[in-house]
Amino acid sequence: MNRFSINIILRVLLLTTTLAAGIWLFMHSMQPLAFLLLPLVLLQLYGIYYYLNRINRKLTLFLESIRYEDFSIRFSADNKLGQSFSMLNHQFNEVLEAFRQTRAEKEANLKYIDTIIQHISIGVLSFDIEGKIELINPAAFRLMGIYRLRNIFELKTAHPGLAELLMELQSGNKTLYATRQEQQLSIHAATVRLQGRLIKLISIQNIHSELQKKELEAWQNLTKILRHEIMNSVTPIVSLIGTMQEIVDLDIAPGSEHQEGIADLREALQTVESRSKGIMNFVNAYRDYTTLPQPQFTTVNVKDLVSSVGSLFQADMKQAGINFLVKTEVDNTEIHADVSQLQMVLINLVKNALDALEHTSNATIHLKVYLNKIQQICIEVTDNGPGIDSDAMNKIFIPFFTTKKKGSGIGLSLSQQIIQMHGGQLKVISPGSNGHGSTFFILLNT
Repeated sequence: MNRFSINIILRVLLLTTTLAAGIWLFMHSMQPLAFLLLPLVLLQLYGIYYYLNRINRKLTLFLESIRYEDFSIRFSADNKLGQSFSMLNHQFNEVLEAFRQTRAEKEANLKYIDTIIQHISIGVLSFDIEGKIELINPAAFRLMGIYRLRNIFELKTAHPGLAELLMELQSGNKTLYATRQEQQLSIHAATVRLQGRLIKLISIQNIHSELQKKELEAWQNLTKILRHEIMNSVTPIVSLIGTMQEIVDLDIAPGSEHQEGIADLREALQTVESRSKGIMNFVNAYRDYTTLPQPQFTTVNVKDLVSSVGSLFQADMKQAGINFLVKTEVDNTEIHADVSQLQMVLINLVKNALDALEHTSNATIHLKVYLNKIQQICIEVTDNGPGIDSDAMNKIFIPFFTTKKKGSGIGLSLSQQIIQMHGGQLKVISPGSNGHGSTFFILLNT
């Protein structure tokens, strides 16, 4: 028999003895003494009730600790009540310890997932049916160019139509959205039900650079094919022209009576040869476009880079009567880049601006570097020339296209390729051919 049963029997026997004594005293006309035993009876009844209800109190405490997730409670061994109660308390403690470990693992997993979400380059956000933001990571802020978002409809000002697009996008579907900065965002939607609430999960990825990369690869492949086919066709022509010239000089010209016709033939052959060699030289000029070496990345101080390029043009600008302003709003900001390739891009952009100001009075060129809202290095080259007309705006980065009489059409496309290889973007804005000039932007990640 365990201690709990013995304690219950002893308490019942004691209560029975007390009741019997009270009844005996009452029956023998000693009522005052009998009534004096009444508090003792009540006290013993309460003791039995409290003793029996002890297990219920522990069970209630155990269930409340689970309900309110308070797993810090420990149940004593209760060795005085016997082995069964000791085992019960031990099991209570074991269950609470299991809950403690489960909650710790859950919190660790949530922390791990949150760390991943905060550090991935893909934008992630979630919101409920009313548009209230539940989760958003720094990549989403960066891709949308904002720093705070509490409700999805707050996007109306920065990105018209995006909030409605996100709300209406069905789970499992994808769509594209073009920002005002001409970035192509790929948006994917998924829906989950969380504690009875419907939550929409959105992933956002900037595919602008991928599209540019594919476009660049397409142009490179086309250029390689054109160069190969043109060279294969023109080279035999140049060789045959040389042979024909020898025939004219050695076989036909001596003793011929048609000297005037022979002279015309020589001139025609020389013209064809000259143009054929010109085509070969033109095609060879695009070899660099398809064989640009990979950047050799080093640590580059952006301020020093821009200042060095600016100093190269000071004499030329002064001679041309152009007001050349160089402004740097960053001091010790450094990036990983190929300094010679970036210098090549900046020199090309400044030269283009210089050419655009050929017939402009009060000509001015601004070379400026600063950090934009999303902490990217932004290098601007701005001129107050005639600007770029709308037809040319969509073509200026296409290989072979040029608005210059003596241009090759390779400079801007090559510059764009270099910036893409640095993980950045090369963009241009121009109000049009109204004398408001144009601005080229180089965007690089720090």
